[in-house]
Amino acid sequence: GLLSVIQRLKGSPEQELRIVLLGLDNAGKTTLLKRLASEEVSTIMPTQGFNIKSVHSHGFKLNVWDIGGQRSIRPYWRKYLGSTDLLIYVIDSADQKRFEETGQELAELTEESSLMGVPLLVFANKQDLVTAAPAAEIAEGLSLHTYRDREWQIQACSALTGEGVQDGMNWISSQIMKRKK
Repeated sequence: GLLSVIQRLKGSPEQELRIVLLGLDNAGKTTLLKRLASEEVSTIMPTQGFNIKSVHSHGFKLNVWDIGGQRSIRPYWRKYLGSTDLLIYVIDSADQKRFEETGQELAELTEESSLMGVPLLVFANKQDLVTAAPAAEIAEGLSLHTYRDREWQIQACSALTGEGVQDGMNWISSQIMKRKK
């Protein structure tokens, strides 16, 4: 984009940010990460362990850690939280049976001392499915309005089609710009 061209002209190095991408298994984290990296999203395998990708956005290098969401892996999430600049939490908007479970995991995460004050972007994924709950309903169910110690945003999206993903990235870039001031 224009910002990266201007930075190259000025010779300023790209700022790197560490983003942790979490959510329950099958929420769409890896699909989202591949979408952000402009990779093919037609065949995705469940993540065993983690994936790391560097994504260039708005003149920043975003080092995104996609960590598996299976119940057996979740206790290890905390080991990856140090030095996190932003947390992206992905929710399968169509899997309403797991809303309570995903809400508990998110609430526990946001209480981690290493994530104090870290901005939170919740992607309400799979909006392309007819059974998907609207983002506003999910935000209410997660009690996001009670999060007073951090900036947060919920963004309806479909990692499969790409709809809404760029809007979430634009919010991330606005958070980055606020922190630079």
